Amino acid sequence: MASIRYTIDLQYFAGEKTEKATPHKRQESRKKGQIFKSIDLSTALALFAVFLYLRVAGGSVGEKLTGMMNGFFYNQLNMNVTENNVHHLFSELTFQTFALLAPLLAVALLSGIIGQVIQVGFLFHPEWLAFKFDRIDPIRGIRRMYSLRAVVELLKSILKIAIIGIVTFAVIWLNRVPVLESAAKPVADSARTMGKIVLDMGMAASLALIVLALLDYLYQKYDYEKKMRMSRQEIKDEFKNIEGDPQIKSRIRERQKQMAMRRMMQEVPKADVVITNPTHFAVALQYKAETMTAPVVIAKGADFLALRIKEAARKNDIVIVERKPLARALYRRLDVGDSIPEDFFKAVAEILAYVYRIKGKV
Repeated sequence: MASIRYTIDLQYFAGEKTEKATPHKRQESRKKGQIFKSIDLSTALALFAVFLYLRVAGGSVGEKLTGMMNGFFYNQLNMNVTENNVHHLFSELTFQTFALLAPLLAVALLSGIIGQVIQVGFLFHPEWLAFKFDRIDPIRGIRRMYSLRAVVELLKSILKIAIIGIVTFAVIWLNRVPVLESAAKPVADSARTMGKIVLDMGMAASLALIVLALLDYLYQKYDYEKKMRMSRQEIKDEFKNIEGDPQIKSRIRERQKQMAMRRMMQEVPKADVVITNPTHFAVALQYKAETMTAPVVIAKGADFLALRIKEAARKNDIVIVERKPLARALYRRLDVGDSIPEDFFKAVAEILAYVYRIKGKV
């Protein structure tokens, strides 16, 4: 019973998602668009950038707006109402409005893009734009409405409304004296005072939203990391999928080794001599004066493989020469296909000369 319970406990812990996500899973999730970010952060940055732009360039914007309104009331209201005049009027107003709002829209767009890039980098998935039926599934919609995430989003919205209300009220309260005094000032001065207060309110509210968005970003990261956790078994399976099953890789290496050994043994009959240890090492050499600058190792082996090389040499009437130090040195320093280095020339040349005398080649 104890062993069964121990096995069950191991299976439970192997399936429990307690490990951090691997880089491969993070990369695959990113490709699928599974990322974490705070939508509020991009919105708050864009809002702050807009109010900052109005605070810096508000004077020029106000002058352009005043000039446009003066031109409309003093000049264009007195013109004759004809088709061409109306068309010209609306075209001019549209162009002036666009010229007035274009910098503001550009600042908002740029700051929004920067907010996205800071969080997730450059990421675009065309499949996000594809139509999916599950998005209009009423059952899934109801589940999303009454899910824990929906409750969290509701609490976040209530918190944002409360904080923005407190911040804006604080700005108004701090400026209550200028607000009261603006009633006795000319309209232009009152408008400047109220405009400054509104901009202060906007910047303060957007800064508060940025702080909330940073907290939301940390929450989104925590929630993402929690969902991305993996069990130990999942990590093992992923490793097998990426690197391949170790048992299969071992079989492949063994098969490759066997094929290489068979090819090497097929070359032994072409050897001119086999130099042995005599029992532990065997190195087969081949030398063709017309095509080779030095003898070449065409087969080598230790222990059982050395025994097979010698057996193949005897079957094919290849001379076997016992040179213990030379055999060890050739086996350890050279691989199959390597040419004999210069420091072995003399010793190998003496052996080949001996072989050629035996076979009557010299």
